Amino acid sequence: MDKVNFGDELVTPEEKTKRVGGVFTSVARNYDVMNDLMSGGMHRLWKDRFVAKVKPRSGESILDMAGGTGDIAFRMAAKGAAVTVSDINPDMLAVGMERAESRGIDGLTWQVENAETLSFGDANFDAYTIAFGIRNVTDIPAALREAHRVLKRGGRFYVLEFSTSEWPGFGELYDRYSEHLIPKIGKVVAKDEDSYRYLVESIRRFPRMEAFRKMIEDAGFKSTSVEPILGGLVAIHGGWKI
Repeated sequence: MDKVNFGDELVTPEEKTKRVGGVFTSVARNYDVMNDLMSGGMHRLWKDRFVAKVKPRSGESILDMAGGTGDIAFRMAAKGAAVTVSDINPDMLAVGMERAESRGIDGLTWQVENAETLSFGDANFDAYTIAFGIRNVTDIPAALREAHRVLKRGGRFYVLEFSTSEWPGFGELYDRYSEHLIPKIGKVVAKDEDSYRYLVESIRRFPRMEAFRKMIEDAGFKSTSVEPILGGLVAIHGGWKI
């Protein structure tokens, strides 16, 4: 059986899926606090920019995959879209539902789903979004094909994900910061150094921007695009189902 990367470690696909689940069960309660600490709060600006790119509209049906704590879904629901928040991890969804209740946000649908084998019918959604989640999927091409399948003709596909900055010197500087400091922050704040070491390793192993754009194209999407942020440290990928 072919092995896949769980961070820098080679494991079976089944083991990766199980262990990624364990990571997010462990970090769920501190996920948003850690995002603020790791990005200096910039993840909020990146998510605002991402949702502006998606352009959610009233009456649209949108699937927010790996939606976990609801950050993207809340922004899209505020524009009037009907959002289904899906995640493979019920603990992440539980945090999102609690946050929605505390903020008085209703009308969202919450559903446990595996991005590789979605339960939804064909041509079900006007848009599909996934933010900081695609790199944790065991079989990324399968997840991209499923995204294409559940979108309506003319549907929009958008991914927000870490990549590799192409700014000279900045990428190397961030690599050192992420390798040495993020696991330590995870140890102090979330009491979980290993999970955050995995998350850093998963970023490092994710395909570079153009390679991932080609994967989206290979899944059947047209007019694919990539918008780098901070030279590609983070990128917004897009495509259309024609």
